[in-house]
Amino acid sequence: MLFSSMTFIGLFLPIVCGLYWLTRHEYRNYVLLAASILFYAWGEPKYLAIMLTTIVVNYFGALLIDKYKQHKKWILIGTIVSDLGFLFYFKYFNFVMTNINTAFGADIPFLDVIMPIGISFYTFQALSYVVDVYRGDVAVQKHIDKLALYICLFPQLIAGPIVKYHDVKDQIDKREETFDKVVYGIKRFIIGLAKKMLIANTMGAVADKIFALPVNEFSTLTAWVGALAYTFQIFYDFSGYSDMAIGLGSIFGFKFLENFNYPYISKSITEFWRRWHISLSTWFKEYLYIPLGGNRVAKSRMYLNLFLVFLATGIWHGAEWTFIIWGLWHGFFIIMEKWTGWHKKEGGIGLSVSQHLYTMLVFVFGWVLFRADNITYAWQYFKNMLGLVKNHNITYTLGYYIDNIEILTFAVAVLCAMPIFKNITLPITNKYKHIAINTWIMTLFVVSVSAIAASTYNPFIYFRF
Repeated sequence: MLFSSMTFIGLFLPIVCGLYWLTRHEYRNYVLLAASILFYAWGEPKYLAIMLTTIVVNYFGALLIDKYKQHKKWILIGTIVSDLGFLFYFKYFNFVMTNINTAFGADIPFLDVIMPIGISFYTFQALSYVVDVYRGDVAVQKHIDKLALYICLFPQLIAGPIVKYHDVKDQIDKREETFDKVVYGIKRFIIGLAKKMLIANTMGAVADKIFALPVNEFSTLTAWVGALAYTFQIFYDFSGYSDMAIGLGSIFGFKFLENFNYPYISKSITEFWRRWHISLSTWFKEYLYIPLGGNRVAKSRMYLNLFLVFLATGIWHGAEWTFIIWGLWHGFFIIMEKWTGWHKKEGGIGLSVSQHLYTMLVFVFGWVLFRADNITYAWQYFKNMLGLVKNHNITYTLGYYIDNIEILTFAVAVLCAMPIFKNITLPITNKYKHIAINTWIMTLFVVSVSAIAASTYNPFIYFRF
């Protein structure tokens, strides 16, 4: 079920909210748990058993770690192997078998496995819980229904943000539910919905038309338009979903950590990853980078640790070589920044502009890798962006791919990617300021819902991860 669907907005969410607020406090978690299971089963009921098995495995794994502390290392390893085994089979099995057949000229038959939606997200949440128990950072959760609620809570179940157990454990037992939180949650949800429907989908239409063609059938300028369109599509698509998830959490009394902090204003790739998909980058930092030694080791080992983290980041995003190389692409530039100290350099406006332009080029070229269907296409697309593709067989001019509305959306996307409006205060009284803001929010909601009614099926990009 999509957040940006009439089924969710007009049916599921009102019913769940009504039941939640009519239920006594001690039973509200059960309402959310039942709603979360229904939410997941709505789209893929046959994969519900996999998520429930993950919950059971990690519940008993943590109980055994807590009870048999002398053997907790092996119990942890067994639980992690189980979690990653599910993830490997459903997400990477096809990829591995296909590459084995290709590399060795073999024809090994195998089942075409379909990946359950959200498995990467809920697996990482389950792992964070069992590792936190192993480390002694949190007490073991003896109520399986509470652990189940943590792992499959519907606002962030399908596409994050990845919520770590130690960040929300207290909120599962007791959370403050106020009218102000509900209002904030509704507004945050609407802002995320507008990002998705009005900006991401518009930019996606431009990118899809361009990336669907052979590289030699559009000009270098068109190639840049396609790359930039996808750059904005993925940001507003994913940050829009995160806004909706954070808003929904607030409606039910939960406070989820922010997942984006204006990543496109970054002046280095190091800074970019402090601002982009924060829940994933902090997860890898806490559960992979620091256990490997982090930056407390020799520089050569630190560089290896960074390489492994970004290799894992690429693999996490998908079972394609394009994702793996995308992860290593970012890892390479972060290692180079650590080596040269580029990310710490300070100077005048000239240095600041050059740092920002360098960072933009790195992540825009990286997004081409992320979007391309294969490495060959990505490489040819790079060449086109650099003006190295000859004999263009151009069927359509740039005007075919982008119209006036889409140009306006481009401008809005650029402005909203910067914190220009973040601290703006209207030069009028608070009363009228709130009226103006609320009117704007309601306008966004009406326009976004109208866009939903007029649009075709367009799922969130990160659903496939």
